[in-house]
Amino acid sequence: MTDRYLDVHIDDDVAVLTLNRPAKLNVVDVATRVLLAQTIRRFGAGDLVRGIVLTGTGRAFSAGEDLQAVPIDYDEIREAFATFHDITRAILETKVPVIAAVNGIAVGGASEITLCCDSRIGSPTAEYYQPENHRGIIISNAASLLMGRLVRNHAMRIILGSSRVGADEALRIGLLDEITAPEALVDRAVEVIRQWNSDPRITALHLGLLRPRPEDIEAAFAREDDAARQSWESGAFSEGIEGFWTSKNAAPSASQ
Repeated sequence: MTDRYLDVHIDDDVAVLTLNRPAKLNVVDVATRVLLAQTIRRFGAGDLVRGIVLTGTGRAFSAGEDLQAVPIDYDEIREAFATFHDITRAILETKVPVIAAVNGIAVGGASEITLCCDSRIGSPTAEYYQPENHRGIIISNAASLLMGRLVRNHAMRIILGSSRVGADEALRIGLLDEITAPEALVDRAVEVIRQWNSDPRITALHLGLLRPRPEDIEAAFAREDDAARQSWESGAFSEGIEGFWTSKNAAPSASQ
């Protein structure tokens, strides 16, 4: 089944959700984010499948927010943040395991979506990139809590330095749990889910014990929302996006 930029199919009793907008590196607009959260909730109840795999089509997992359709006022920023946050909320509410199969680069909010998954399996071309600090944008999806929870002190340089983290380093520091061949990536994620969820009654209980507490996630959302407001009011958001497009548009002529 395909709806907007999200493909859904069932593989061996596991729902595979594939971001499918390869011409734009699988960027996720507001409508796609809303649909993704709804789809995760539909399968996450545990009545239909044993688990969920989230992946992308082509050479990118997802480039995150579409910077050609960025918010133009604070109300749109609030909506954008709310839809990113709700994906995290939807994943953490599921009664089945959720695995991110990171097939290529994961940027910004898309990178942050993987942080709340129960596992992250990558291909050798998997890459994490958090450019927000250099673009006037604030991290979302409770990344302010989840990034440090996964990688501890590495979170500072990843967020503040906007450094790219390749698959091998991501595995070493804990962003990825394993690396597998590209052609086996989704199959491996499906296999892990079936191994983990042999008895859905018990697995659901353990997921509730091992995942971050909802109150901690909501507190992180509130801090991120407040930081986003301050970024907008200071002008840093608008200046950062303008600077991104200025440098991007100047790049071809600079290289000639």
